[in-house]
Order: sequence, then structure tokens, then C-alpha cells
Amino acid sequence: MTTYNGQGATAGASQREPVDLAELAAVVDRVRASVESVIEGKPEAVRIALTVLLAEGHLLLEDVPGVGKTMLAKALARSLDCSVRRIQFTPDLLPSDVTGTNVFDQHQRDFEFRPGAIFAQIVVGDEINRASPKTQSALLESMEERQVTIDGTSYELPSPFMVIATQNPVEMEGTYSLPEAQRDRFMARVSIGYPSPEAEYAMLDLHSAANPLEDLQPVAHAHDLLKLIDLVKTVYVSDPVRRYAVDLVGATRTSPELRLGASPRATLHLVRAARAHAALDGRDYVLPDDIQALAVPVLAHRLLPTSETQLSRRTSEQVVLDLVARLPIPRPQGR
Repeated sequence: MTTYNGQGATAGASQREPVDLAELAAVVDRVRASVESVIEGKPEAVRIALTVLLAEGHLLLEDVPGVGKTMLAKALARSLDCSVRRIQFTPDLLPSDVTGTNVFDQHQRDFEFRPGAIFAQIVVGDEINRASPKTQSALLESMEERQVTIDGTSYELPSPFMVIATQNPVEMEGTYSLPEAQRDRFMARVSIGYPSPEAEYAMLDLHSAANPLEDLQPVAHAHDLLKLIDLVKTVYVSDPVRRYAVDLVGATRTSPELRLGASPRATLHLVRAARAHAALDGRDYVLPDDIQALAVPVLAHRLLPTSETQLSRRTSEQVVLDLVARLPIPRPQGR
């Protein structure tokens, strides 16, 4: 990864107040330690999850069964003192099971709204791509607008609000491919991967006797999380870094290896995630390194490779890495 000093990021920010990141570091360290007490040997996946949480995004965990996708989602949810609901996506799940529905009350002689499972601050959607596309689409409004509309009436979702969804690869039996509109609403996608032999050996002691999630206690409150989210929004992004993000996303739209590039929403997500990534490193300004570190998890799942790219066995992740390698790094600006 290309090293870039902070002069360009701080030059235009000499008149702004410095951001106090000590509180953020303390809270994040507690949440990270709590999650990593359950998830062995996956610090990068945990870091991306925390980045998405602080950037007010939604997280998609994709990998083969049994590698800890649901465990990571549950561990993060239980480490936060927020309302948590879990939705097991199945082929017979209905959209109303997710969003809620109006039920006629015999005593009141009127319809009463019964909220669905989406009405929580942390929503864990397990195996999201095993539900039908109709049910998957029930998440579109809630993920983008943080509200649900039933029979013409809109109901606001609680804040903070985050969807952590798991899915199996589309080659697995009984899965449906997520529509592009829904993939685009996830800020980042993470693959857990198989653990190292050492981590898998340690897991035998940790998980074989009891479920470690049962002993997990909240280490951060919802009001703490809201304060940290507001703090992350104050992290400075210089004009060259903004232009770098725009150029990187634009490069996906002109690449001959892709038939669908990243959307403007992807650019917004990339910059918001970069702010959180910088804050986790203790910086109150964003570097091109933050953009580079997040390019694959934020952009790759939104892209559609051409048939020629697929025949050559090149993935969207490899295409993004090549674009990052070719794109010029913005030069530091003088004071």
C-alpha cells in the first residue's frame, strides 16, 4: 500500500478544531475485545465491521457455511447495548414478516400496526439470499431511508440502525442472487475465510464446551454509539482525497472488464467509511491509504464483470486492486 503523509490532508484544515478521538478509541477497543473473544484470528473482518458501524452503514458477510458469519454478526450485536432482532431468511418468509403489517383490532374497530423484525437498532439477517427476491426487496426502503411504509403510512426506524446480513455464495444450493439495488445498499462486504490452524485449535477449547455468546455482555451503549458516529462525521477529508475517491469509483465505470461500475452511492459510502477507518487509526483526517484499504470491501460487491472477465477467472476484487494500482496517488499539498 502506498504511503502518504498527512500534509495534504491537514493543510486545508489549519483553522478547524482538532477532533478528540480518545473516547472513540476507548469504546472501540472494548467492542473489539468483546467480539474477538468469540471470533478467533479474524481481526481484519472485525475492523471492517466496526468501520461500517461507525460510518452508519450496513454490512454483508459472505462466505461458505460454518466459518463464523452469524457468530460475528451476533457477537457485534451483543457487544452493544442496543435493541437486537434476528431474522432467519427462508424461502417461505414473507415481506410482512420483515416490515410488519396492519392488523384489524376487534375492540377498537380499527387497524393497528404490528411492527416487524426490522424495527430494531441492530438487525441480524441470517442467510439473506435464501429468501425470495420479493422478501429481499422488503429491506430496500429500510436500509436506504431508515423507515418502513405500510399502506401509505411511513414509520421511522430507531437510531442507530444497522443491518448485518450473512449470505452463502450463489453456487450453494437453495440460494437466490441478491439484486443489484440491494447489494448497492450494503456499505461493505466481507468474507470471513477459513481460520488458521492455530485459531481453529484454540476454537476447540473456546467453543466445544459451551457457547461463548452466552457470556457476552454489552460493553457500549446506544447513546455512546451515537456520539461516536457524530464524531466520525467531523473527520476531515481534503479536496485531493475526495477527488481520488471520485476518480477511483469513476474508473470502475470505464473499465473494459466490467459491465456495471459502482454507483454514486458507492462514492458516498467509500468516503464515509474512510472517515471511520481514519478515526480507528487515531487520525482526524483521511489519507489515500484509507481509500485504498477500503476499495475492495466497499466497491467489489457492487460490480458486475463481463463474460470475458469471468471466463478468464478474474474476480471483481482483482479488478478493483488493479484499478487502485494504476490510479495516480494525489500529491501532498504544501501549507
